[in-house]
This record gives sequence, structure tokens and C-alpha cells, in this order.
Amino acid sequence: MSTDLGYTDYREVLALPERYKPADVIRNYKKSIKQLRIEISENEQADDLRDHYLLLIAQLNVAFYILRDRQRGEEYLQQREELIALEETWRSVAATGSMEEQDRARRSYDQSLRNFLAKYMEEYLLEAGRDPDCMEHSGWNSVYERLAGRVFRQYRQQRYHEIHERLPYFEVSTPTIDWEQRADFVATLLEGITDDE
Repeated sequence: MSTDLGYTDYREVLALPERYKPADVIRNYKKSIKQLRIEISENEQADDLRDHYLLLIAQLNVAFYILRDRQRGEEYLQQREELIALEETWRSVAATGSMEEQDRARRSYDQSLRNFLAKYMEEYLLEAGRDPDCMEHSGWNSVYERLAGRVFRQYRQQRYHEIHERLPYFEVSTPTIDWEQRADFVATLLEGITDDE
């Protein structure tokens, strides 16, 4: 079962164990990118799959780019865990906290989510595409990069909306409408318009 939660777990992208070694990252990346390139060559005429394959290549590249560097990988995993914790905080505050506490928790979480998605699902995807090792193994080039910006932004926005669909928001109550008062207001408003004419 995936523990992705919408916050892409790049260990899963490369089929890595929780405690992975740099050699595992390199081996799994090369194997995965090779399999993907074979699949792409078999479906070369499928223009409708171009964006899909572009994103798959980019995800493998960024997983490799982040996780092969111990410091970058640890920072990514830590920020991912902090984001998951912020989501849990928001959920608990939404159940028991005041409106002010809920709003503060929501804002804190939302800002962290936006930063995480921008960094790890757009900026690093572009950086990985310029990495010499990624370019060599994946065949990434300037043509892919020109197409990638739009695809990455759409992917990041899609992830943002998918995550927010499952999160708690303020309960919206059904408005109570005094139809008689509304009718009186409209009648008064219309009288004023006809008097002015």
C-alpha cells in the first residue's frame, strides 16, 4: 500500500526500502529508467502519452537527484514528515479548536504545502533535468525541458487540489433566509428606482 498521501514519496518512485543506501538509489534508478525508455520506444507514435511519459521520466530523475545526495535526501524526507505532521495538527485542531486556531493551523499547513510542492514537484524536477547524470541515463534534453514547465505546473496544481479534497474545512451552515424581509427590501429598492426615473 502506498504511503504517498499526495506528498510524493520518492523512495517509492524508485522502489527503495525505507533505509536505503546510495548504491540502491543508483541501481534502482538505472533499472527503472531503462525499463521506461524501452516502454517509450515501443509507444513512440503515441502523442497522447507524451506528457505522461515526460512526467514519469522527470519523477525518476528527481527521485535519483534528491535521494542520491544524502543531505538533500534527508532534508526532503524531513520536510515531508513535517508536512504530514502539520496536516495531522490541522485535523486535530479542526475537531476541537476554535475558529481562530483552525484558521492558524490551516494557514500554516497550506503555506508549508505550497512550498513543499513548489520545491519538490517543480523546481527540483527542472534541476534534475539539467543534471548530467540524469541527462545521460534518461535522454532528457532541451526539448523535454521546454515542454516540461507546463506539465510540472499542472502536476503540482493537481496534487495540491487532490490533497485539499480530503482535508477538513470550516463547517458551512445553511443560511437562514427571511423571505418576507427580503421581499420588503426588494420592494423598497424597486420603489426607489421608479421614483428616480
